[in-house]
Amino acid sequence: MTIHFERDDEGIVTLTLDMPGSANVMNAEYHRLMGEAVARLEAEREGITGVVLTSAKKTFFAGGDLNVLVRITPDNAAEALGFLEDVKGQLRRLERLGRPVVAAINGSALGGGFEIALACHHRVALDDDRIRIGLPEATLGLLPGAGGVTRLVRLLGVQPALPLLMEGRQLRPARALQAGMVHELAATREELVAKARAWIRANPEPVQPWDGPGYAVPDVRVGDPDLYGLLAAAPAVLRKKTHGVFPAPERVLAAAVEGALVDFDTALVVEARYFVELVTGQVAKNMINTFWFQLNAITAGGSRPAGVERTAVTRVGVLGAGMMGAGIAEVSAKAGIEVVLKDVTLEAARRGAGDTPGITPTDSDADLAGCDLVVEAVFEDRELKHRVLPAAEASALPDAVIASNTSTLPITGLASAVSDPTRFIGLHFFSPVPKMRLVEIIRGEKTSDETLARAFDYVIRIGKTPIVVNDSRGFYTSRTFGTYVTEAVSMVAEGVAPALVENVARRAGMAVGPLAVSDEVTLTLPLRIRDQTLADDPANAGALGDHPAFAVLEELVAGGRTGKAGGAGFYEYPEGGRKFLWPGLRRWAGADAGVTERDVEDRLLFIQSLETIRCLDEGVLTSVGDANVGSVLGFGFAPWSGGTVQFVNSYGLREFVERADYLADTYGERFRPPTSLRERAARGEAY
Repeated sequence: MTIHFERDDEGIVTLTLDMPGSANVMNAEYHRLMGEAVARLEAEREGITGVVLTSAKKTFFAGGDLNVLVRITPDNAAEALGFLEDVKGQLRRLERLGRPVVAAINGSALGGGFEIALACHHRVALDDDRIRIGLPEATLGLLPGAGGVTRLVRLLGVQPALPLLMEGRQLRPARALQAGMVHELAATREELVAKARAWIRANPEPVQPWDGPGYAVPDVRVGDPDLYGLLAAAPAVLRKKTHGVFPAPERVLAAAVEGALVDFDTALVVEARYFVELVTGQVAKNMINTFWFQLNAITAGGSRPAGVERTAVTRVGVLGAGMMGAGIAEVSAKAGIEVVLKDVTLEAARRGAGDTPGITPTDSDADLAGCDLVVEAVFEDRELKHRVLPAAEASALPDAVIASNTSTLPITGLASAVSDPTRFIGLHFFSPVPKMRLVEIIRGEKTSDETLARAFDYVIRIGKTPIVVNDSRGFYTSRTFGTYVTEAVSMVAEGVAPALVENVARRAGMAVGPLAVSDEVTLTLPLRIRDQTLADDPANAGALGDHPAFAVLEELVAGGRTGKAGGAGFYEYPEGGRKFLWPGLRRWAGADAGVTERDVEDRLLFIQSLETIRCLDEGVLTSVGDANVGSVLGFGFAPWSGGTVQFVNSYGLREFVERADYLADTYGERFRPPTSLRERAARGEAY
């Protein structure tokens, strides 16, 4: 395994990246091999007319080796910086070889892979929609450190480059061409190489734009008043989005702007220093751990039963054409699956189907014939679900998987509605279905391995991320997210200013403020869940009945404030205007609630992490990865933290237990750490 060096009769060298393993990555082996290749090109330069850089893998280049990056600390940062300077030095020598160098991008080129391509004079990409091109480092808490910021800014200008860098956008080839990131597209691999070679023949002495005389970054001119307006506003606009908890976009902005105002080689130094600052920080380690290692383990089938053959759903029946059912039908149809969408009336089914091809609307169970998967997505009412499930099961194929999209009702109880509970499972989608990536798969007491595997394969097929949990009221996501909402409402009841609760939650990195999200899901939902829980388990009556949050919710609902759909909740929703917190919430205001901003933030984050630990203790969750990924993708737990369990790890278990005890002493026993957490902290272990 190497970087293959082949020179033809025209003097064109093809460098084919073929690193050990399934993908090319930027590690010590790459550093050695690329160093040897560049040295050989320099030594044999007189006999070389050009260089085509391509890959022997399905991908062009996968980027930096995250196994290496995650181990960089302040103690070995100087060594890491030296390695990075060497890697960038090799690319600098390549682009200043004095011969045309073309990247023939035959697969995805992300992160370090696209940085290599940027060091080439010309980029030709295979026109395949499966290919992604870009610099996604910010999504893992990093920035491109091998010249990506410096070169993209000089290629496109600061303003066009910043969204691509700060948001880590991954573009299909056609969009990358439009953005100016690649120069040409090719329909086939043969055409890809042919176009690369043709450009070499036509451009025997190319120079990178930034190495040409008099070059300046396209939209940066010292003394330009428009530039200073941009530079003054950009940090404030960014802070409004990140609330200061995501350091990567801020460092990208700094590296881009500061680098644009100095020469190219100095800009590389600026970029490298910001990269090392990020890679040694805790946020990057949190995000790499969850959004790379744990997420990849999940999608590779870590929670899928072993030894069960993979299956492909061919026909899905969806019961209920409301927002959830319509969304499930849409994502299934767009994945190439035949869909039958059933509601009580044909008109309602047609509304839900909209204009999405592949969906057949119906009001008849008979049309579910031939379905090998049925997903029930009707109103969250046990009796209603028990009515619709048996008829659907009778009409579908005899071995069809029958699933419920319930968000709270235990799957084992719902399974009693069908004749074969081994084929029954929970598939909890999140709203809006087309945008939300997570599906929580809930295994009932009698759900078979085959049923779980088939459900898992379906979720992967429709492009979603599956986590697998065991049965429990509220499962993992609804149960844990419910603590976030009720804790916030409890603080309102205590007299904490509602605006403070909302602002602190967003500043902490939560996707949506808890009062705003309460309005979105309706204020009646937690009351219905409480009532159903009390009916099923009267032993919980004391804890639930005395919870201060429910008194606030009951009073609001009694006054007709049921949430956004009802036109009023914690917020007012003026027609044509922006929502604002209802002034009537002053009814609970205290002159001095005595709750500090730090306590507000910790109550909101700690309560979710503690509930997650309880889910692990009870066996509802069976993996830390499912907990972390599920918390961020499912209910918007602060992504910078890496998820509810990683938040505990990065806080430090001893410190977390100490702080949780303070919160329990001050605000209630719900914050008291479980014994398992205390014992783990005492042993000095992390999750």
